[in-house]
Amino acid sequence: MNDVVQSARDEMTEAGYEHLSTPEEVDHTFKDEGTTLVMVNSVCGCAGGIARPAAAYMQNYETKPDRFVTVFAGQDREATDHAREYFEGYGPSSPSFALMKDGKIQTMVERHEIEGHEPIEVVQKLEAAFDNHCS
Repeated sequence: MNDVVQSARDEMTEAGYEHLSTPEEVDHTFKDEGTTLVMVNSVCGCAGGIARPAAAYMQNYETKPDRFVTVFAGQDREATDHAREYFEGYGPSSPSFALMKDGKIQTMVERHEIEGHEPIEVVQKLEAAFDNHCS
């Protein structure tokens, strides 16, 4: 299982996402001014086949958040749990995407909007979120 986890971590790092592994890193990043896309990573099939490819693609979109970061559900539990404290109004969901602005949740693409969908559908939801919340 460690190989699968490391592969999933590497995929996000290679896509340009900063991995947050502690609650302190979460606070430091989320409290920065500007916009942050948070990908809540996991080892499930919909993460590997849908969410991570969509996450990687978002680096190519013209309108982007200031930061791309990831936490890993089930692996970096304290960091993930702390990140979820910022996601007011949303229950735990992985994989998922949260778009933050100045430390506040703006919108979220939850697992039920990922699982069973095509990567392009997730990309379109993220593009709409970027267009609405990123300058």
